[in-house]
Amino acid sequence: EVQLVESGGGLVHAGGSLRLSCAASGFTFDDYAIGWFRQAPGKEREGVSCIVNWDSSTHYADSVKGRFTISSDNAKNTVYLQMNSLEPKDTAVYYCAAGRGIMDPNEYDYWGQGTQVTVSS
Repeated sequence: EVQLVESGGGLVHAGGSLRLSCAASGFTFDDYAIGWFRQAPGKEREGVSCIVNWDSSTHYADSVKGRFTISSDNAKNTVYLQMNSLEPKDTAVYYCAAGRGIMDPNEYDYWGQGTQVTVSS
C-alpha cells in the first residue's frame, strides 16, 4: 500500500520557520519525484517545490525561492521542506505527493493527507 505521511505543520509568526516531513512507503522511492504542493482556501493547488530522486535535481516556485529548501533522505524514504522567513501568504494546507513530473499536480499519482501551515502577521 502506498503511503505518504506529512508532519511538521503548525502555527508560526511571520518571519518564523517550520520544517515539514514526508515519509513515503509502498513504492520505489528512487523512481519518483516527490513534490510539495499547497492549497489555500478558495485557491487552486499550486506546486511549491519538488526533488527528483533519480537525478537529485530540485525545483522551486518563484514565490518560495531563497526561503524554502527541499531535501531527501533516501535511506529513510523521507523528504523534508525547510521553510524559513515565512509570510502570511504561505498559509495553506501543504501536501506531499509522488509522481513523474516536476511541479504540475496532474503529473503526481500518490498524495498525502496534508498538513496545515498557518502564518500569523
